[in-house]
Amino acid sequence: MQRALQHIEQHLGQPLSLAELAALAGLSVWRFATVFRQQMGLSPHRYICRLRVELAQALIRAGMPPATVASEAGFYDQSHLSRHFKNWCGMTPGQYLSSAREARGS
Repeated sequence: MQRALQHIEQHLGQPLSLAELAALAGLSVWRFATVFRQQMGLSPHRYICRLRVELAQALIRAGMPPATVASEAGFYDQSHLSRHFKNWCGMTPGQYLSSAREARGS
């Protein structure tokens, strides 16, 4: 499982297939998904989305434009980023940027 987790972190901005991750863990796809959920508390897809949103947050705080953030963090486009970002953070990337700027300004 550790090899799969390292692969996810090292290739976060690239497409990641469940079959590829399962092979790294030496498990079938179905067994990998089950073991992953047991160990990590999230499905592989939700775990990867969470890490990508966390990366997007850091890139937004660093001043990168949202369209560039989307591709760098492994999302298909800006709307894909916004949908997942809002799901995890409760706000859009633009709202997050505004709140980050306000926090720095105070």
